[in-house]
Amino acid sequence: MNRRIKSFCFSSALIASLFLTWIFPIPPVSAFPLSNEEQEILEKSLSIVEIDREIARIEIRRQEAERSLLDLTEALVTTEAKMLVSQERAGARLKAYYMGEREDLLTALLSTNSWKDFFKVLDYYELIMERDRDILTAYKKDLAKLNKSKKQLSALTNNLTQMKENLLKQRERVIELQRSVDSKLGASTDPEHLRVMIEELTTYWENVGLHEVRRYFSALASAMMDFQDFLKDHQDSLVSENGGYVLVIREEDLNAFLHSKNALLSNMAFIFEKEKIVATGSREGLNLRVEGHYTVEDEPQNALIFHVDRLVFNGLELPDTTRTELQNDFDLGFYPQKIVPFVKAYEAAIQKGTLTVKLKLSL
Repeated sequence: MNRRIKSFCFSSALIASLFLTWIFPIPPVSAFPLSNEEQEILEKSLSIVEIDREIARIEIRRQEAERSLLDLTEALVTTEAKMLVSQERAGARLKAYYMGEREDLLTALLSTNSWKDFFKVLDYYELIMERDRDILTAYKKDLAKLNKSKKQLSALTNNLTQMKENLLKQRERVIELQRSVDSKLGASTDPEHLRVMIEELTTYWENVGLHEVRRYFSALASAMMDFQDFLKDHQDSLVSENGGYVLVIREEDLNAFLHSKNALLSNMAFIFEKEKIVATGSREGLNLRVEGHYTVEDEPQNALIFHVDRLVFNGLELPDTTRTELQNDFDLGFYPQKIVPFVKAYEAAIQKGTLTVKLKLSL
């Protein structure tokens, strides 16, 4: 039964993919070389689409942040009101200690004439002391909660300010790009042809291209989660050196590993060049090129984090907003401590054909 369901899901996905390709055919931009003018106009048009999408994402996050800010402000008012009551009670208890009222109870305890009276007063004394402790503990908790809420409110306010500034910056970018595109269309000898190309590209990107690019990144992220399997097949890649270890990943070995993890990745080739990694893939008229590098980072945990420096779709470079989104949504890094628990990376170097990671003991 499960096999039938899986077969049905695969067939449905295949039919959907073919349907989308039929409805949104590969745009002419991939069919023949573009002039410099066409290249620039189409890249800027694609950037407008992507930055507009980023603006929409920021706007959603901004609205969520404003709602959270309102809820947090209301909660803070309630906490402050409770805090005043708690503060008064705690103050009264502390005053009682300093004014000697608790000493009077202790004196009464010691001046009893029988064990029966002694234990009665003792029970009363312990009950009062327990109540005092509860009030003072509640005061401490309310104070901690108040301070935490104030920090959250401050952080959220700062984030909201940054979001608004980013929103304005992205809107200005779109206006400038649109102005440039309109200017070039106005100066073109065949503006209608360019408008058709822009429309076809936009339609294809929004309905097929973006989905496919995210599929590639999702497949890569999934494969990198299983990177510890790489060492099982390439144990000679990790060698002891100078009280630590050196992990040498060869280009051909990484390609073989990734291809074995996902059939989609069999269309991609990873090339190690000086100080950068280049990944290229091509499938059904879609061409993708990703350039990036690794950095060693210790927060929140020791890891080699992959940074997308350049992203090219069907010969057109995508803006930084798309690179950042994909980098945040899909983790293409790997974590040395998942491979060897007692080591941490401290250096990564990319040379022609190899990626070398230096590891040191972390006990």
